[in-house]
Amino acid sequence: MAWRRVNHPSEILTIGETIKVQVIKINKETHRISLGMKQLQDDPWDAVAAKYPLDSVHKGRVTNITDYGAFVELEAGVEGLVHVSEMSWTKKNVHPGKIVSTSQEVEVMVLEIDGSKRRVSLGLKQTMRNPWEVFAENNPVGTEVEGEVKNITEFGLFIGLDNEIDGMVHLSDLTWEGRGEDVIGDYRKGEMVQAVVTEVDVEKERISLSVKALGGDPFAEVADGVKRGSIITVEVTAIEDGGVEVDYEGMKSFIRRSDLSRDRAEQRPERFQVGDKLDVRVTNVDAKTRRLGLSIKAREIAEEKEAVEQYGSSDSGASLGDILGAALKSDD
Repeated sequence: MAWRRVNHPSEILTIGETIKVQVIKINKETHRISLGMKQLQDDPWDAVAAKYPLDSVHKGRVTNITDYGAFVELEAGVEGLVHVSEMSWTKKNVHPGKIVSTSQEVEVMVLEIDGSKRRVSLGLKQTMRNPWEVFAENNPVGTEVEGEVKNITEFGLFIGLDNEIDGMVHLSDLTWEGRGEDVIGDYRKGEMVQAVVTEVDVEKERISLSVKALGGDPFAEVADGVKRGSIITVEVTAIEDGGVEVDYEGMKSFIRRSDLSRDRAEQRPERFQVGDKLDVRVTNVDAKTRRLGLSIKAREIAEEKEAVEQYGSSDSGASLGDILGAALKSDD
């Protein structure tokens, strides 16, 4: 009857109407004659490849909606399918009927043409900019953003951003101190959260965010200028069997029992009290574990070595007591 989609003959014909037809087939056995109306018109598919080049954008009308996509009529007799995967950048698991409606006029892009099968693959989302590309342009790495907590999972928070896209804050990016598992319970769905953009992967449609980066890295700030071998003053914050916990400008560290003194008899954590100030030697600065290696023993050994170098030598005949006495006198 027509090159376009016809749902019922009454859309084209009325009873009693006079029409022109072409004889298509005569079956003498069944006494049937097959007639056609559309054969008297040019086949629109003859010009489809030239009229609808790949990546071109056209307006069309939604003619049918299924579970797997929507059919869009580009012209009478030429329909294309917008597969559900090509309908929206962000609505991945939504029925096509919630994105478009029948008879709606839409803009689509031609993705593929198969002339032999008379099929046109169309894209709806391709007529709009990729929201991840837009986000990457407007929010380079280091930009602070704010969004609503959309979901909380065992591995992090999902934060709602512009254009219906989400960013993820991994557990390891929630806090500098302690474990992310311990602080994720402090967040609630619907809460507004600020974070810093750490990575945007347009191809994988992923945005990585960090809450802990908002205030900078306290370890880097404190450790800046602290080098291996330097002497710093720390405060005892806890006494344990294996050593003492200390604080250096807000950063926690631990001095093991074996590093509490060069004298084994003095390697007793209980001889210290919370609040004591201790001069310690920095033995290691580990940015990966965010820890300072500290030792009283190393400081004492270094001081003794320095005293020997300044106030005595192997051939001077001075005893260790003489040397240390001279060093103490010099300090006084």
